[in-house]
Amino acid sequence: MATAAATSASEPEAESKAGPEVEGEEDEVKAARTRRKVLSRAVAAATYKTAGPAWDQQEEGVSESDGDEEYPTASSASSPGEYEWEYDEEEEKNQLEIERLEEQLSINVYDYNCHVDLIRLLRLEGELTKVRMARQKMSEIFPLTEELWLEWLHDEISTALDGLDRERVYDLFERAVKDYVCPNIWLEYGQYSVGGIGQKGGLEKVRSVFERALSSVGLHITKGLAIWEAYREFESAIVEAARLEKVHSLFRRQLAIPLYDMEATFAEYEEWSEDPIPESVIQSYNKALQQLEKYKPYEEALLEAEAPRLAEYQAYIDFEMKIGDPARIQLIFERALVENCLVPDLWIRYSQYLDRQLKVKDLVLSVHNRAVRNCPWTVALWSRYLLAMERHGVDHQVISATFEKALSAGFIQATDYVEIWQAYLDYLRRRVDFKQDSSKELEELRSAFARALEYLKQEVEERFNESGDPSCMIMQNWARIEARLCNNMQKARELWDSIMTKGNAKYANMWLEYYNLERAHGDTQHCRKALHRAVQCTSDYPEHVCEVLLTMERTEGTLEDWDIAVQKTETRLARVNEQRMKAAEKEAALAQQEEEQAEHRKRARAEKKALKKKKKTRGADKRKADEDDEKEWGDDEEEQPSKRRRVENSVPPAGEAQDLEAETGLFGKSAPVDVAPPSKQKERAAALKRDVPKVPHDSSKDSITVFVSNLPYSMEEPDVKLRPLFEACGEVAEIRPIFSNRGDFRGYCYVEFKEEKSALQALQLDRKNVDGRPMFVSPCVDKSKNPDFKVFRYSTALEKHKLFISGLPFSCTKEELEEICKAHGTVKDIRLVTNRAGKPKGLAYVEYENESQASQAVMKMDGMTIKENVIKVAISNPPQRKVPEKPEARKGPSGPIVPRQIYGARGKGRTQLSLLPRALQRPSTAVAQAENGPAPKPAVTTSAAAEAPKMSNADFAKLLLRK
Repeated sequence: MATAAATSASEPEAESKAGPEVEGEEDEVKAARTRRKVLSRAVAAATYKTAGPAWDQQEEGVSESDGDEEYPTASSASSPGEYEWEYDEEEEKNQLEIERLEEQLSINVYDYNCHVDLIRLLRLEGELTKVRMARQKMSEIFPLTEELWLEWLHDEISTALDGLDRERVYDLFERAVKDYVCPNIWLEYGQYSVGGIGQKGGLEKVRSVFERALSSVGLHITKGLAIWEAYREFESAIVEAARLEKVHSLFRRQLAIPLYDMEATFAEYEEWSEDPIPESVIQSYNKALQQLEKYKPYEEALLEAEAPRLAEYQAYIDFEMKIGDPARIQLIFERALVENCLVPDLWIRYSQYLDRQLKVKDLVLSVHNRAVRNCPWTVALWSRYLLAMERHGVDHQVISATFEKALSAGFIQATDYVEIWQAYLDYLRRRVDFKQDSSKELEELRSAFARALEYLKQEVEERFNESGDPSCMIMQNWARIEARLCNNMQKARELWDSIMTKGNAKYANMWLEYYNLERAHGDTQHCRKALHRAVQCTSDYPEHVCEVLLTMERTEGTLEDWDIAVQKTETRLARVNEQRMKAAEKEAALAQQEEEQAEHRKRARAEKKALKKKKKTRGADKRKADEDDEKEWGDDEEEQPSKRRRVENSVPPAGEAQDLEAETGLFGKSAPVDVAPPSKQKERAAALKRDVPKVPHDSSKDSITVFVSNLPYSMEEPDVKLRPLFEACGEVAEIRPIFSNRGDFRGYCYVEFKEEKSALQALQLDRKNVDGRPMFVSPCVDKSKNPDFKVFRYSTALEKHKLFISGLPFSCTKEELEEICKAHGTVKDIRLVTNRAGKPKGLAYVEYENESQASQAVMKMDGMTIKENVIKVAISNPPQRKVPEKPEARKGPSGPIVPRQIYGARGKGRTQLSLLPRALQRPSTAVAQAENGPAPKPAVTTSAAAEAPKMSNADFAKLLLRK
């Protein structure tokens, strides 16, 4: 384009040869540039207040040189052609983005961010007509924020040229003040109306605007002062005889209202007034000061908190509700909704107050309309809106149109569509006069019922894979209306036949509902027929249906009817009992089969581990024996590092081994010998184990003790490492680490406090990272006495304000996920799910401030791609946690099976396998293990038993090899 412009400038003759089509295109380009100039100047005028006089002078300098060129000044480092080329490239990019946004809005008109981006780009391009249309479309669907309204108003004010334009701006202001209560918009409205005071009725218009502004936001403690001052300044500037009394009135009204900076207003009034201030005004002023002191804590809480400050606003609303001033209650609700417009519960509470207390038609309907525009996905708001319209006598056509809007609002659950249909059908039913056999309203009600069933079958099932009405409540209501109000039992029976064919014939309550309807409005023959069918079809509570049938025949039936009923019920109950027995036997067989398979797998794993360990031990002992033989023959060469094995930590040096052999003999019946392994870590752990008094855990101290697990096995001196961590919760009495027989730390311990509140506070350390692993902290509970006790700190029920996200990349951090999620609402907490080693599992739980934000996030984030991973997002609804079966003794084919609880939570583990050779095994008395600590010492019966030494597996292997 720059080249073409240069060519046309250097060859004027070629320009004269251009045809009419080229001239027309040039006219369109000039017109577009002129529109962009007008909007650019409008934007400049709108920002004059913040830029100041310096900007104004700069703008005037630019406008003086503004001729046919759109950008008359350019950088001295670049030529005008280059500058124009850069501008055209940016303009082309913006045009492509505008086309993309318009196409996206044609697909989904409810994309809020897309509307905002389109308006921004069109405003940047200077497309005045298009940006006005885009704003108009967005305002019809969504309420606009204060910033969007002020931007729109400034643009329109800057381009207003005559009286018609001013009236259009007035209409725009009227729409703006209806969306939210915004003091800044009211102030702008009042100041703009002052500019039209010279027109007919201008003075009355200004006073009307300011009076309405005072009614709307004059009670605003922090921002109402600006409205009062602007109104007073206007009245003071008018040259009229009655202006003094008007200003006096404004001062007195303002001083009777609790507002910030009241003292300055009172001082200004004293200075302005020539007469002494009346005593009544001073009393009202002092009373307002006292009220202000009561409001200050709530206002200060709002100033200190961060947006959206929902909890602070809720407390403020509760305070105002106790006082009971309707104007102040309405104002605090409006202030809260400005920052929490997407909270359905707040809209419900506000509309409920207006419905029950004020009952002003225009106000009530306006709030309901704003509620559904802000939260269109909430079915409760639409249902309340329909009720309010019916309550205030709105025309039927308007109510029907509102219902159609609700159907297209995009609810997030199938049951929501059932609820809105039910609300509309209830409204249509109340319009019918059932004293007439036929009427237009009745036909409309029946057609609406038919349409509702078709809509749920086609639209809702296609979207949610369910109708949302499994019990067919809409059809049941239709059947009741036909039977009770229209006396049309034939239609009611047809509807119930359809209900039963939709999978409800197996439920006893459905048959009894139909039976009760027949009893009330039908005849005995159809009641008997319904109960006979119920006996044959019911599978959940057949005994109850049989009892109802026999009761009816005992009361009303003949002997033949009684015999038939008895025969059918006995046959049915016998078949049901037979089916139940077969199902129980099948279930028991499956359980036995699963148990046998699990036991077989457990034995196979144990045998495999034992065989592997046995082979490894034999090989290590054989190599060690060879080394010992070499050392006995005087070979003093150092052992090569490659020949060292883990077994060397449990085998003493050659000299000590010889001394051990000399003192013990073959079967180890000598005095105990202390064998110290060479590893420093195991040496310290074993020493620590020997120093700790081996006493059983005192279960009476469970309330002041916590159980700490999932600690690293490699942790050295666990009590020293963990003590500073837990002392932050309170005074620690004792830390008891648990070690294996070889002195290895087993990864868990007991922490005993002096006070119970310290133990409760220590539970907050659960999942804290210690040496790269999440530390588990749980209450100290004896599971042998409480086998059903489980510690799970998170809810397992449906939480509509919390999301479950799966498919996350393992490299995704909490901060990165929070950055993505906070674009859809206020994030209260994020939890990345990890395994016991602290490694991420690609799952996360995100808690939002309310249900509506979570719903919006599901719709926006589900299917999103994060680091090449497509994530799935849903409302958090974890599956029911399985309760472990109680450890009861079960009988097997070879006798009673030992309860699983004896071997611990994982059955008979590898540490309980007997590695002692059968030739060395001795019968021993089983000793009961302590509940939460080391086992007590066994009772000693003989001196030989008391002197039995403690020997390791390596010691026994050495004895066998030297046998």
